[in-house]
Amino acid sequence: MTLRNLSPQAMFEALANEHRPSLAFAGSTKAEFEAWKAEAFPKAMATLGRFPERVPLNPELLGEWEHDGLRKQRWVIDVGKHISATFLVNIPGDLRDGEKRPTICCWHGHGPFGKEPIMGNDSSPELRAAIEYHNYNYGHQMAKKGFVTFAIDWIGGGERCDHNKPFYRWHEFGKDWCNVYYMHATMLGMTSISINVTHGMAATDFACSLPFVDADRLGVMGLSGGGVMTLWSALCDERFKAAEIMGYSDLWAIMGVRDINYCGMQIAPGLFSLFDMPDLQGLIAPRPLLVDIAAYDTCFVIDGAMRCYRQVERIYAAAGASDRLDLDLFPKEHAWGGNKSEAFFRRHIDGS
Repeated sequence: MTLRNLSPQAMFEALANEHRPSLAFAGSTKAEFEAWKAEAFPKAMATLGRFPERVPLNPELLGEWEHDGLRKQRWVIDVGKHISATFLVNIPGDLRDGEKRPTICCWHGHGPFGKEPIMGNDSSPELRAAIEYHNYNYGHQMAKKGFVTFAIDWIGGGERCDHNKPFYRWHEFGKDWCNVYYMHATMLGMTSISINVTHGMAATDFACSLPFVDADRLGVMGLSGGGVMTLWSALCDERFKAAEIMGYSDLWAIMGVRDINYCGMQIAPGLFSLFDMPDLQGLIAPRPLLVDIAAYDTCFVIDGAMRCYRQVERIYAAAGASDRLDLDLFPKEHAWGGNKSEAFFRRHIDGS
């Protein structure tokens, strides 16, 4: 009798392992890179569906305080139709009157705290533990190094997650609000990515209106789910002159299908049919990119992460931009390395 497979998971793993994305980069020259990018970039954008309507920001300052030598502000802004976001900004303590500083958007990863630990909120044992484990307060640390930093929650994170809905006990049933929001979005012709990118653009618009922000010197960085948003923010918003993707390098067949380490806020219809993750990272070229890979990461394991990075290396080399790509490989679990970030952003958005 023929041995048959009844496992849908095994079916998807086999399909993923034999699949070759139709727009995977296969060239080696600058001309081939430019032709590939001209074809691939609009098709990558098309997978995201419709981008939501933009609205006036209507900013309101909620509070301002001093913390660890930084001046911090909490605002609320309208980022889309029927939706607002809390906007946090860290201002270096040595900022002079009338001075404009290079500025970094800091996206948070998955977890219950959203943007708060990123921007340095260490007011509880739980927040302090998250910061210590993931080196997670990069918005605070980079402000201490002289950059203005800002952050909002993406949908499904922090204040913008509906996990308290009594009719949807997602912990009990093992469901994820990222997936619920993705289903809602695709029913309306959008994706979670297109919504989050639009909200990030609104936050960046507001950041650029602040008197101490240099709108011509912007960067973006984020860990894990924040790496997802860093990737797509860099692709969709050319105001970001440099990007640091932390803990989000792998191949879809490994991290997505085999390890089931993805959710609705990371995907778009037909995306893997066209691209693998290194192709998407490579589309950032020739703008500067720093990739952080933790050698002991159990979310994005080093074999797949380094295979991804080596392909990104080939794309940047073909683009004639090898000097704008760098790797921070360090011996930790899922975390921000922080070993090259200051020098990277000084070079590419500060000019020093």
